[in-house]
Amino acid sequence: MRDDAARIRTGTQPAAPPAGGFDPRVSVDLAHLRALEDRARRLTFLPRQPARSVLNGRHASRLRGRGLNFEELRGYLPGDDVRAIDWKVTARTGEPHVRVMTEERDRPALIVVDQRMSMFFGSVLNMKAVTAAEAAALAAFRILDQGDRVGGIVFGDTAIAEIRPQRSRVALDRFLTALADANGLLRADAPVAEPMPLARVLRAVARIAPRNHLVIVLSDFDVVDEETERLVAGIARGNDLVLGLVSDPFGEDLPEGLRLVVSDGELQAEIDTGDRAAHRRLRDMASGRLATILDWQRRFGVPVLPLSAAEETLPQMRRLMGLGAR
Repeated sequence: MRDDAARIRTGTQPAAPPAGGFDPRVSVDLAHLRALEDRARRLTFLPRQPARSVLNGRHASRLRGRGLNFEELRGYLPGDDVRAIDWKVTARTGEPHVRVMTEERDRPALIVVDQRMSMFFGSVLNMKAVTAAEAAALAAFRILDQGDRVGGIVFGDTAIAEIRPQRSRVALDRFLTALADANGLLRADAPVAEPMPLARVLRAVARIAPRNHLVIVLSDFDVVDEETERLVAGIARGNDLVLGLVSDPFGEDLPEGLRLVVSDGELQAEIDTGDRAAHRRLRDMASGRLATILDWQRRFGVPVLPLSAAEETLPQMRRLMGLGAR
């Protein structure tokens, strides 16, 4: 499911950068990502989610929270939760016993961020790569502030960077640096490369986060296959998996009657969206990708955060998490 629209060079990207040459709607740098720290405090990734949050199930949070450590085995006392009774020990001793568990001090989080060329597209406000980078930085700051370990995987078309979860500002800064570096490689005249399959990235996720992690994947989910689906299912079984589907309205609802020049950096072609057959094929490609992700949501029980590059990142994250836009 290649996102060919990402290589359209038709002037539909955000307006020309301001004086100074740097436009945070087109690219991000380390200073821009670090500046998001204060704003990140307006989010929460704790298990207790607001009722309207997409991370909240109908009866309980979809985020299972920190794991539990066995503390001791002792006799049952009035008021103890009967679900904590250890029935094997109770049967062996003839007296009711309960297992006392304590919550782990933290829960590691792994934030996976797509910075491939398919993300280098935007028609209204941001490039998709910028929206993904900002969402990743906001999540990383908030998770570390909550006392949890945070790490990440940043990947482009040809390179992948892994930062294992740590409760450390140094590790967080390494993650932001890798994110800024990967984003800096995205440009219109970048060398042509085959996009990195998402399955390769998810194999790294499964290795680093085998169980009891919060895993957030921010991507447009370009280049997925049956292996991708198997890996998503496996990661979701052992972890709290959140899929951040980053899209752009131009790619999702392609206007009719446009003549687009499409290029991969070497070859060039013209697409006439006034041609109904061509328009239908492009529209089906976008809707097919959305259908795939929503099918994963239904089958594997993973929440989906639909993030649009046409809106500011923090307000829509707050809205999706039931916190209001302010």
